[in-house]
Amino acid sequence: MTDIPLYAAVGLLVGTMVGLTGVGGGSMMTPLLVLLFGQSPAVAVGTDLLFAATTKLVATASFGFSRRVDWQIVGRLLLGSIPGTAAVVFGLWLTRQTPTTADAVTSRALAIILALTALALIFQPTLQRLGLKITARWLVRVERHKFLLTSIAGLLLGVAVTLTSVGAGALGVVMLLALYPLRLTSDRLVATDIAHALPVTLIAGMGHAFLGHVNFNLLAALLLGSIPGVLIASRVTLRLPARITRTLIALMLVTLSERMLFG
Repeated sequence: MTDIPLYAAVGLLVGTMVGLTGVGGGSMMTPLLVLLFGQSPAVAVGTDLLFAATTKLVATASFGFSRRVDWQIVGRLLLGSIPGTAAVVFGLWLTRQTPTTADAVTSRALAIILALTALALIFQPTLQRLGLKITARWLVRVERHKFLLTSIAGLLLGVAVTLTSVGAGALGVVMLLALYPLRLTSDRLVATDIAHALPVTLIAGMGHAFLGHVNFNLLAALLLGSIPGVLIASRVTLRLPARITRTLIALMLVTLSERMLFG
């Protein structure tokens, strides 16, 4: 495979971004695989899901997030996300005889989710303030429905992640901020989001692998570069201000979304 150094370099770049910012890696890898490397949308999604699961596992072990995870919230999310993941995999299995249909649906869905992720990053502080206001005004009523709302959020995330490989990070964080603005501190928020994203991306990736939507040679080359990138970047003390990071990533996602929609 003559392009292994190039793929490894892309993996290093994305892995470094994940280690430095905690977001943006999965959102960029899939469109890059489609637009720059000519992978079909379905194969790009399947490959990126297993790529994301591996890098999130390494990042989690490197940061030592396990003690900060709110496992009750993770369980509520998984009650929705696992059925959502299974439903999308089954739907893709039904279209296995017409791969162009799966690619067309995946491509359009990817462009839409990229745009939504960009908006979520830009308006993340606003949504957090909105969640605080709702919690303050209707504390008892909101708490009564938190279990159901969290499971619905998990369902939406499971569908989005399995269909596009995008949303587990940025969209998950925004949903958790809106639902639990007081309960989750910033470090617990990231840890809980990753703890939920790990099994979802892994299960979704295995489903895509079963359908033949994973390029394992490409995956190995990407991981060759990304894992060192995550490990090194996670130990770098330099951090960009959160607002600048969100804005830069959002602008890149909007550009990729436009390219996916209009080519």
